[in-house]
Formats: sequence, C-alpha cells, structure tokens
Amino acid sequence: MADRASGTWKPTEDQIRQAYIYLLGRMLVIRQEHIDRSSDGFAYNRIRYNPLGSADFVNPNFDVAYLEAWFAVDDRSAVLLEVPEVVGRYYTLQLLDEWGEVVVNINDRTTPSKPFGTFALVKPGASPPIPADATRLELHSAKAKMLARVELADDPEGAVALQHEFTATVIGQATPPAPPTIPQFTNADLLGADIFDNLDEVLLSATDVSPAAGRMQVLARSIADHLDGDPDARTEAERFLRETVAPEFKQYALTESAPYVNHWLGGGAVGNYDGNYTLRSVANLVGIWANTADEVIYFVASHDATEQPLTGDGSYTLHFPADKLPADAVNGYWSVILVSVPDFRVVPNALHRYNFNSNSALTYNADGSLDLAFGTQPVSGVAESNWLPTAPGSPFSLTFRCYVPKPSVGGGHWAPPPVTRVDDTARQ
Repeated sequence: MADRASGTWKPTEDQIRQAYIYLLGRMLVIRQEHIDRSSDGFAYNRIRYNPLGSADFVNPNFDVAYLEAWFAVDDRSAVLLEVPEVVGRYYTLQLLDEWGEVVVNINDRTTPSKPFGTFALVKPGASPPIPADATRLELHSAKAKMLARVELADDPEGAVALQHEFTATVIGQATPPAPPTIPQFTNADLLGADIFDNLDEVLLSATDVSPAAGRMQVLARSIADHLDGDPDARTEAERFLRETVAPEFKQYALTESAPYVNHWLGGGAVGNYDGNYTLRSVANLVGIWANTADEVIYFVASHDATEQPLTGDGSYTLHFPADKLPADAVNGYWSVILVSVPDFRVVPNALHRYNFNSNSALTYNADGSLDLAFGTQPVSGVAESNWLPTAPGSPFSLTFRCYVPKPSVGGGHWAPPPVTRVDDTARQ
C-alpha cells in the first residue's frame, strides 16, 4: 500500500463501506442518547420507571415492568445500584456500553453468586470510595445504559412494586459530558459521508471493547482525513454511501444478518459481538439495546412464506401445531410484537393491542394448536382475541422473543413457523 504520508493513499470502496458500517453502530447509540436526553425529566443517574404499556422507543417490550437510565461516573464518583430480590418471575438488569455491547446482566441465572443487592458502578481503573457491602462493577467507559425488566406474569401490580425497588444513588458528583454532536438522521435516511465528520469527538467519547476497534478506528480516521482534503473524493463517497451502502446495509439487516429459517431472521448471538461490528450495527439499527443469547433470542419476520414483504394491505396467520407451541421453546416466556418498517415502532390501533405473550388471553384450537392473525381486520377462523391490527398500506415486521431460550433455540435450529398470507375473502 502506498505511504499515506506521501498523499497518494486512497481508500477503496470496500474500505469506505466497512468504516461506515463500523461507525454507524456508535452513531445509532449517540442518536439514542440525544433522544433520551430530550425526554421530560431526564437526568443522568436518575432511573426512569416506565409506565406499563409505554411504547415510545424501538421494538418496545410490553411483557414487563420496564425501567431505564443513563449512568455516568468519573474518577471520583460511583453509582450505587440497588437490585431487589425477585422470586418466581423473570427479571434482569442489563447494562450496556456506548457502542451497544452488554457489560453484564444481573439476575439469578447470570450472576447466581449475587443476583440482588448493592452494586457500585465505577469508571475503569477508578477508585472512588464505595461501601464495603457493595460489589464493584467496572463499566467499559464513563457512561452506561441500564435497562431492567420484571416480568408482569399474572401479577402486574407486583411487578410494578418490584420495578420501584430498583434504585440508584450517586457517591461523589460526576459532571457527565454531553454526547457528541452528530447530524440528525433517521432509519429511512441514514448518514452519508457526514458520518466521518467530527470523528475525533465521536471516537474519543467512548471506549470500544471490540477486538476490531483499533484497526477500524485507524481506517476511519484515514478516510476522514482523505475526504477532508479532497472535495471530489467526498462527493463521490457521499454518492456511494447514500445510493449503495446505506440501502444495501438496511436490506442486509432485514434479510441476511442472521440465520434465515421459515422466513424469520434471527437466532444469532447478539449483545456481545467479539469483532463482528457489522452485526453490532445491525442490532443497533433494528432493535437497539439487544441482549445476550442466554437471556433472549430474537427473530424478525418482514416477509411472508412466499418471500413477499409484509404489508398492512394483507391478512396473515401464524400457525403453531399443538406439539410445537411457543412455550415449548422457552424456559422463561415468549412474546411477539408487530412494529412498523423502517422505524420499528408499534403501529397505533383502536384496540391498543400491540403484542402477544405467554400470559395473553389467547384462544387455542380444539386440537391444542394456536393461530395468530395480523391484518387491518380479524381473519376468519381465528379468534379475535388472537388478532393484532395493522395499518393499511404500511409495511410492518414481527419480532418474536424467546426469553431464557431452551438449548434447541438459536443458531438456525429453530424458528417460529412461517407467516402465511391468506386470501382477502378470509377477512371477517
């Protein structure tokens, strides 16, 4: 390769593509931090106890009492996190870093030596004073996102009571820096060459634990320098990224980024990505804050059994035979939610019904099988209790979650049955 100092180095299209995909994962987290900061009552180190049924985020979860926070610490401060004892229902407290990598899950499966109690969240290498009974937990950088979930089961009031027993207090006084300034963008209109702007602030804002971080950050900085010094090269990169890379990446995210079984994409390991920054960016795009496969395995369907895109103009069914019910795939619980494409938000409807799960009042068939329906109207032969409404003319996707999945789930070995389109005459 030519000596970059001589001014003759030029990135290839594939190098630009790979650097873009690498940086996109961080940009999506920064965008989410800006969104979270704009919400009413936001403050770092303050837990937000989401009301049941909250839906104002990507791929929301209606199966749990949900709480979230952004924690921020420095060399002289810590956050004391209290996790209550939860018995007889699924729960986890998930901490993620600023690139979307899971730091830890605290629960009775992942941390059985201490599934509840006091945890002191600290910056790497820092030594703030912490109580003797607090377990030190080093973050990957100075900030972390917390998501905690307590299963509603058949006792929502009990779940909400437990939700409010998760608390956070600060030792010292951290002054959290604002997230880097980045251009506004949407999932429908991703970034172009402007992803390489303000790169120093972006890369210095958070440590990336990925084994690929060193080489990819060297490459990204080199591309940023090259584009900054050559307006024609920047124009060409802008065209290439917006017309080719961004559309191809979105298509890849929905159709090729994981095993594809029964027209469902999923079953792969997310949450921690080793050096697979492409999968990390995919997860941050379609369902930010993905968790690890021992906690939950995700499946996404955006096409039907004939490989046609799911659309609100159609009516569809999902049939589970009696010997292959959703409950058979999990040791925790299952759920399926209907969301819009490309923003992955719930589809408003008059019933305020957006998902089904293990505790839904579903009607099973006489032979013990289960049919679920999706469309603007109920489907003939499927109980109305088993119907999720769609929006006319709008594309949608289904996200199926297996919480505490059985060993047979994942890696291409299991997936939900295909989503089958039914004739319009089958609508009630």
